[in-house]
Amino acid sequence: MIPDESRVHENVAEYILLIYQLEDVVRAYDLDLERLKAAYIDPQVADEQERARITKWYSGLIDKLKRSGLQRSGHIPDLNEIMVELSYLHNTMINLTGDTQYKDTFEKAVPYIEEFRERSDLKNKNQIELAFHAMYMKLLLRLQKKDISTETEEAFEAMRKLLAHLSSAYKKMKSGDLNFLSN
Repeated sequence: MIPDESRVHENVAEYILLIYQLEDVVRAYDLDLERLKAAYIDPQVADEQERARITKWYSGLIDKLKRSGLQRSGHIPDLNEIMVELSYLHNTMINLTGDTQYKDTFEKAVPYIEEFRERSDLKNKNQIELAFHAMYMKLLLRLQKKDISTETEEAFEAMRKLLAHLSSAYKKMKSGDLNFLSN
């Protein structure tokens, strides 16, 4: 129900998509903690201590959204910082390392990312951010039980592979196991 933030480095892509979803959940309740608690948290969590812990986490998320003026859209500063790190890592892997597998994965995803840019209102986002937004859109389509065409599924898969590779490199980077000189 809430992310274990100590595990953000385990799979940063999953973490980002979960936070996107939880931001939308909070917005669906108009950033009203009492409404969120009554309709969303309490019915799902029987244990009182766990309910208190989860409520505290959502209270923090609501506070971050309000302080940042993100009541209607946008992402909390913590996510933006991670996105900057991922963008720098991506650029490093494309321009400075010899990671041909990553470059190939990226090249396969680029046409789909750019097509998504053209069809979205996210024209000012970088390619990594666009891929995350596309994957979130896929999650929303799945939750709504909407059909996804074979061509769109192919695009999502190319972006998924890119983000999976980038997430793996991010985990290595955060653990100190990524050596840019030997890749």
